[in-house]
Amino acid sequence: MSGKTTIYDIAKQLNITAATVSRALNDHPRISQDTKELVLKTAKELNYEQNKLALALKSGKTYLVGVVVPYINRNFFSNVIRGIEDELYPKGYRVIISQTHEEEEKEIETIKSLLNAQVDGILMSISKPTTVTEHFDMIIKKNVPLVFFDRKKDIPGVSTVTIDDFEGGYKATEHLIQQGCKKIAHVSVYLNIGIYKDRFEGYKKALLDNGLAFREEYIIQTESQVKAGKKALDDLFKLNDKPDAIFTSSDHIALGVMQQLKKKEVKVPDDFCVVGFSNEPFTKFMELPISSVDQSPIEMGRMSAKVFLEQINSKKKVKIEKKVVLPPKLHIRKSSLKE
Repeated sequence: MSGKTTIYDIAKQLNITAATVSRALNDHPRISQDTKELVLKTAKELNYEQNKLALALKSGKTYLVGVVVPYINRNFFSNVIRGIEDELYPKGYRVIISQTHEEEEKEIETIKSLLNAQVDGILMSISKPTTVTEHFDMIIKKNVPLVFFDRKKDIPGVSTVTIDDFEGGYKATEHLIQQGCKKIAHVSVYLNIGIYKDRFEGYKKALLDNGLAFREEYIIQTESQVKAGKKALDDLFKLNDKPDAIFTSSDHIALGVMQQLKKKEVKVPDDFCVVGFSNEPFTKFMELPISSVDQSPIEMGRMSAKVFLEQINSKKKVKIEKKVVLPPKLHIRKSSLKE
């Protein structure tokens, strides 16, 4: 067959109308699943490529979705992206992935670029320093669906997909208490960010519910870095009344804490227990695996995509606002489990 394959070539091959082929390729509800699968199989065999520009002009959609994350190379965010793609690719969408490197200005410029590219929606986790909301207002004014996942701003009419960070903090702290720990410190990423504040509040509530004192000197705010975890442990060990456990809001902090405990020859978990947050892959492959709260990133990505699809496919473009909260799961490992 010479030249580019068209829908007429597929129709001729299958002895059906070109209109049926077109509807099948565009997932029309009146076309049977068997016919859709047959058309897609034949289209692949004939190396058919849809004219995306023509499709966009006809449907008013570009079938492009912007995904904005602080960093692509973090396991959590790469798995969220995987979940988003798993849900959107079969529906004909492609994603444009951008990273902000935790810079507010870069986040603003990224949003402008995505809007200029006429994406059908934007799914994002905001950068830590973001305080302004004007770039989010731009998205809303253009009637482009916006879905926040993990880190969010509470904006009327905007959907969010998160885990229950409060419950995650509560479960982690409660587990340490059940292991007999009575002086539990909390090392957190800065508490002006909602998810970390919620984890802190869960930690605090678990202490009070179990009759343990909340002590300000046991709270350290820092960066989500290994070296920050090392310094935090050194600072806590300078106290006259040292803690006997740490719950951290980040696995990278927990890793630094574990390395410093080993350096100080502190027996874990016999004399000191550690629980992290995020269930990064390294937590289970260490010599002494770290207990951690799982954030269900793939499910979070899938759910974010589903919320977007519900919005984009809504009749008469009715605004849909959803607040999806996924349950956290604590993975208990040797760093906190006493015999």
